[in-house]
Amino acid sequence: MTAFEWKSSSVQETNDMAVRLGEKLTAGDVLTLEGDLGAGKTTFTKGLGKGLGVKRTINSPTFTIIKEYQGRVPFYHMDVYRLEDSDEDLGFDEYLDGGGVTVVEWAQFIEEYLPEERLEITIRYLDDTVRVFHFETASPRLEQVCKEILS
Repeated sequence: MTAFEWKSSSVQETNDMAVRLGEKLTAGDVLTLEGDLGAGKTTFTKGLGKGLGVKRTINSPTFTIIKEYQGRVPFYHMDVYRLEDSDEDLGFDEYLDGGGVTVVEWAQFIEEYLPEERLEITIRYLDDTVRVFHFETASPRLEQVCKEILS
């Protein structure tokens, strides 16, 4: 696995980086997103959607588990927190192996469904305004994408 770290000092910096990442993603890409409450997961996901060409408002799928958006490729946003201690399969293979880009929050709850070649992103607070993003991937293509957007 290759790892990268990036710091954001503002919501705008986070959004801009996520837009750049979204512009580089292709159908079949899977990203996992972890972070403390309020760390910027939704801000990041909104920017990602913008980079994918999504025009609709993106918000957290906390109560619906999966939200689907249309951009230049389908964009699937999952929050699988409610599936902790559940064996329920909501057709994850259709999303994860499908023709879109998938972001999964609380991915540890569906680990067995996730592809090996994914981009794992963790967001942590450094202080009130600074966030540290940790990117990790086993995918050579996603490694290259990280190099391009984080340089």
